[in-house]
This record gives sequence, structure tokens and C-alpha cells, in this order.
Amino acid sequence: MNAFQRIKHKVSNQARWLPVAPEDEVVDISHDLILYVEGLSVSFDGFKALNDLNLYVKTGELRCLIGANGAGKTTLMDVITGKTQPDIGNVYFGQNINLLERSEPEIARLGIGRKFQKPTVFEAHTVLDNLEMSLKANKGIWFNLFAQLSAVQKDRIDDVLATIGLKDQRNMLAGALSHGQKQWLEIGMLLASDPQLLLIDEPVAGMTAQETERTAELLTHLAGDHTVIVVEHDMEFVRSIAKTVTVLHQGSVLAEGTMDQIQSNKDVIEVYLGKEA
Repeated sequence: MNAFQRIKHKVSNQARWLPVAPEDEVVDISHDLILYVEGLSVSFDGFKALNDLNLYVKTGELRCLIGANGAGKTTLMDVITGKTQPDIGNVYFGQNINLLERSEPEIARLGIGRKFQKPTVFEAHTVLDNLEMSLKANKGIWFNLFAQLSAVQKDRIDDVLATIGLKDQRNMLAGALSHGQKQWLEIGMLLASDPQLLLIDEPVAGMTAQETERTAELLTHLAGDHTVIVVEHDMEFVRSIAKTVTVLHQGSVLAEGTMDQIQSNKDVIEVYLGKEA
């Protein structure tokens, strides 16, 4: 691959990550709630994936969602990010933004980032390249071909590298990272776009014990400056990070509270904790 092809390939990849110019919208979090989900129902061929679900998440909170397979966790994330339209219900980002009226790219621009279970980093590019591609900016193709990073952008990348613990790997190809490091890089790619709400799906699946501990520290650190919703099956990991846990069952909220409250809830024990996740 010659130099021009490498540049073209890089620009093509950037186009997958960088949306068009963000709208000048401010999320109203004056009531200290960043996400409102009310009366949400979704059906697929007669199966109710979500059934009159209500969920309220505070600004800066780290919330864990648990539930058996088919409980509605993924469908809920799909609705919040604009991938799936519900049959009925309301989903608001802050007091003023109706997410059901927005497309997936618009929702991303508003400051909602989603990380799926399997990391989707660009393995043929360096850690630094991956973060550069993800910067929240008004970038067109020709800008990406010739523009240099500003001092503010370089500082932002340095901050993200420090946060995710990959400063020493900044020039390493992403494909050479461990599984855990790839997960942290993808979280960093979300952080580079400066989201207010992070949706993280099963972040510690396949990680070593040391990587799991580091991930717990990372997500705990992010809460406050960001609101973080984590979908996870590992109950020990959930206990290590969560102040509030929401249990989903058959598309509805079965229980909500601290991990101790959840683990002693008879309904939860019967339908979830007593079964294999």
C-alpha cells in the first residue's frame, strides 16, 4: 500500500467514526436526571422485548443493568441510541431532547456513546490513530487529508491516553494490544468524542482478573464527569462498581437498589440470580 492509499484508507475509516457537524444543542440536566425512559414497549413478531419499562438515571451516575438473556437489555440500548423504534413510550435525554425523534448519528452527536461487547478498534492503525479518528470535530475529507491536530486536540488525546492507561502504547498497532487493552482503547475512542452518557456492554467478558480490576477502576473514575450505564453478567464485577443496580426481567424493571438489596430480593433470586446468566 503506497502513501496515498494509506491516507485514503485512513480517511475512509475516519468517515465511519466522525459524524457531521454537531448541532448547537444543550442538554437540560437541571433536574439532575440525564435519562428518562417511561412506558417503553417494543415487540418483535409478537414477542414483547420491552414491556412498559420505566428507567430514570441521574447525571454522573454509574448504573448497572443486569438480567437474564432476553430480559430486554440490548433492546433498551438499541432504543436509546436510535437503532430501534418502540411501539410506545418516551425516551428523553435530559429535560428537553426527545431521542425518539432523532437518528442514530444525531444521537451520537448529542453526546451518547455506545460500546458493544466485542471491541471494534481499527487494528491496522496505531492507538494514537484510533483516538485521532474519534475526535469530536467538524471534519470533512479534505480537512482530514491535510489538517494537523490542534494543541487542544493533542491535549485531549493525551488526557484520554492517561485515563485509559495506554500512554506507553500510543504508537503500538491496535491489533497488537491485549483483549483488555482493546476494550480500554474503544472506551477511549468514545471519550475522545466527549460524550455525556456512555452505554457499555459487558466490558469485562474475556478479561483476566487483573484487566477486570483495572476496568472497574476505569469505569468508576469516569462516573461523575460522565454518566455510565453498564450491562454486565459478572456479579462480582457489578458489586465492585455499582451503587445502583437495575434488574430487567421479561422487558420490565423487576427490581432496583444497591447490590445487597438486589441479592436479597426474593423475586430476583427466583428469576435471575438463581439461574445461569
